[in-house]
Amino acid sequence: MGLLAHLIVVPVVMPLVTAALLILLGNKHKRMKSLLNITATVLGLIVAASILRSVDADPSSSGMRVYLASNWEAPFGIVLVADRLSALLLVVVGVVSLGAALYAEAAWGRAGVYFHALFQIQLMGLNGAFLTGDLFNLFVFFEVMLAASYGLQLHGSGWPRVRSGMHYIAVNLLASSLFLIGLAMLYGVTGTLSMADLASKVALIPASDRGLLHAGAAILAVAFLTKAAAWPLNAWLVPAYTATSAPVAALFALMTKVGVYALLRCSTLLFSDTSPSPRFGGSVLLYGGLLTLAFGAIGVLSARRVGRVAGFSLIVSSGTLLAAFGLGVPAVTAAALYYLVSATFAVSALFLVVELLERMTTQPHIDAGASPIDVEPEVDEDTNLDEEEAPLVGRVFSPSLARLGLTFMVCMLLVAGLPPLSGFIAKVSLLTSIVDAARTTPTPTAVWTMAALLLLATLASTIALSTAGIRHFWKNSDRLAPRIQVIEAMAIVGLLAACMALTAWAEPVLRYTRAAANDLHAPQHYVDAVMSTQPRPGPTRPVIAQPPVTP
Repeated sequence: MGLLAHLIVVPVVMPLVTAALLILLGNKHKRMKSLLNITATVLGLIVAASILRSVDADPSSSGMRVYLASNWEAPFGIVLVADRLSALLLVVVGVVSLGAALYAEAAWGRAGVYFHALFQIQLMGLNGAFLTGDLFNLFVFFEVMLAASYGLQLHGSGWPRVRSGMHYIAVNLLASSLFLIGLAMLYGVTGTLSMADLASKVALIPASDRGLLHAGAAILAVAFLTKAAAWPLNAWLVPAYTATSAPVAALFALMTKVGVYALLRCSTLLFSDTSPSPRFGGSVLLYGGLLTLAFGAIGVLSARRVGRVAGFSLIVSSGTLLAAFGLGVPAVTAAALYYLVSATFAVSALFLVVELLERMTTQPHIDAGASPIDVEPEVDEDTNLDEEEAPLVGRVFSPSLARLGLTFMVCMLLVAGLPPLSGFIAKVSLLTSIVDAARTTPTPTAVWTMAALLLLATLASTIALSTAGIRHFWKNSDRLAPRIQVIEAMAIVGLLAACMALTAWAEPVLRYTRAAANDLHAPQHYVDAVMSTQPRPGPTRPVIAQPPVTP
């Protein structure tokens, strides 16, 4: 138990130490820097899996691990909390970051001196945001994550990247300012920023100050909604994500989930069904999520480039999650958490595939007679011809082009939510839980609207990605296949293999997400676990004998 308790701080400390070592290496030892970055990312995934296993194996209903930094008890010291939700998201960060790190090793990691160091600092901010039990430290980790993302987003060259990067930085600086204003208002009303302490003090706030509490929470929510890419605060996402490099875009797929996580965590702790302001802001999440879902579906359908389809797919996933969490039903929350994992892996893999597709469009056409396989087939009166009067039957796809096409097809099935992969299981679970919730919720119209929008988003993604597949693989079948390095293929196959694992072990994962959802909707377990954790005795902290308990 002692080792596991200290293991919670490793996802924050290890990326920080690794980034410091990478900076010390400077512009030399590029191969060593890549190896160090990948090794640290692999170790981070192993640590995250160990934390998840420890939390899930706990016989108690909450299964939480609390780490008191500097051995100060809550709410006075910094607290890191690993419950089922944060442990799950740590694993998601580990899988996606490993795929991005492997892909970057092929070329992008050598395009700048500090790419690997910024990569690790980004991981530190992501992991810290999911583990912290304090709102001010959530702000700190937000800023760490954003500071690293500014450098990563501008990594490379080109005016489109700089222009979209400036918009990205400006929007996030505004969101950070709102974050600080919301924190100041909450602290002024409650006198604390510890999440557990806030949850216990909300009921003690007098009615005259409750409006100030709601105003502070609303301002804080705007900052979270901006990072979650909710409409109309998401105009920055698609230009920024499509302009940056492929591994950075894959890693950035995690950043919208930080905003969604913060909204879910704060809403369930501060405005649970038993609080004086039950489900405050729930309708905003629900209807805002529906608008975001509709906007993303329209964007997917109207996008011409696959990179923009991937960007709008992230907006679709954010809208789906916001609407699902806004319902406040544990069964819907459980299905949405499974959907979160599957959608994040799928869109991250799609961002990596996008660069390979763009690389293919820059390849020259195959010259006639370039190889023995390019022999013109015989044409008779029964042969089907295309617009250029070339035979449709008898064309040969190179093996590498066929494998790339198969990979794109798997990504399409996952992103669109078509059978038989994890995207389909996530959509079916969501639709089933939504239909069940429609019978008891006071807003059945919104629930049925969400179900309809989910199906329309599936249709839009199918049409857009099928059109892109035809354009890249059928119409351009006479182009040479792009040169794909083994490590790039490993990165994409690894992310898709994670989706396959979600498909094969769907029931255990759904069982886990159901337990996580039940914990979220019973926040007293979180409060008790944090507030009851005592510091360890040491040279400056004597053991205080507890009075005997009288029967």
